[in-house]
Parts: sequence; structure tokens; C-alpha cells
Amino acid sequence: MSILEGRRITLRALEPSDIDLLYNWENNSKIWPVSNTLAPFSRFVLEKYIAESHMDIFQTRQLRLMIDFTADKRETIGAIDLFDFDPFNSRAGIGILINDERYRNRGLASEALGLLVDYSFSILQLHQLYCNIDIGNKKSIRLFEKFGFKITGEKKDWNKIRGGWENVYFLQLINPSVEYT
Repeated sequence: MSILEGRRITLRALEPSDIDLLYNWENNSKIWPVSNTLAPFSRFVLEKYIAESHMDIFQTRQLRLMIDFTADKRETIGAIDLFDFDPFNSRAGIGILINDERYRNRGLASEALGLLVDYSFSILQLHQLYCNIDIGNKKSIRLFEKFGFKITGEKKDWNKIRGGWENVYFLQLINPSVEYT
């Protein structure tokens, strides 16, 4: 079993055949608030993004992996990202999307997060991972806390929502196995 294979899922690189999924996900305005998206993406832009996804994380400063459910038949159910990769400070943000409701609340996001945390710390040798989660998103907060992420701050009025503003927790996970001097 490779580092990117779990019991029920596999994390894999983007493929040209993912264009339709990516197009639908990136243009779903219901998830825009958590991805800081304000406008639709064209198919051309997404095809270019996929074509350049083979580039190293040190070049692009991000890594998107598709989450394939493999227990029954192989089906792509979401994506998990490292973003704002900062090699000097040895850190990256992390985000996850399980798009299909049928696959939520089944421990699959947890399995994907565990694989990516392990990859980030053992292969990339990152010092820390972080994420931003709306304070009302209790399920996501619990998911990240399960892996040792700690709430280290609250960003007031961080995300604009209809009728006002929403606060966001900043969570961090420090790599426990890397010693720095």
C-alpha cells in the first residue's frame, strides 16, 4: 500500500478526464464561500490548470489530489488540496471537499486528511499545516481536531456572507516528528 492509498480511498493526481468534475465543482456557487471563489471558471482555464498540474509543488505552490472511493468501484468523490505552500517557512494550507452527499459522514474525509497529513510530514517534511474553518462548521472543526489541529486564533468578520460577516477559526498542526534547530 502506498502512502496515498487508504483502506477505502486513494489520493491521485489530476487527469484530463477530471475536467467535467472540476468544472462542476469550481462553478458550484454553494461552495464558493469556503474556497474564496467569486466568479465562475471557464472550461479553458480549468483545462490549462489540469495540463499544468504535473508541475512540482515547489513551482506552483499548490497540490490538488483527487479523492477516489475504491471500496466498491472507483469513483471520484472529492478533492484535497495543499495551498499557499511556503517552502522557506515549511508550511502549507490544507482544504478538503467531499462533493457527493452520499459519501459524507462515512469517515472518508478523515481517511483522506490522514493520508495527506502523513504525506505532508513524511515526504514533504513540512513543519506545519494550517486551515481556516468557519466557526459554525462544527463537523470540519471536529475532523481537523481529530488529527491534532489546534484552534490558535479567530479571524473576526473574515468572510462576507449574506446579511453580514462570519468569523473563522485558524487551526494549526505542528509536525511532531521533525526537529528544527
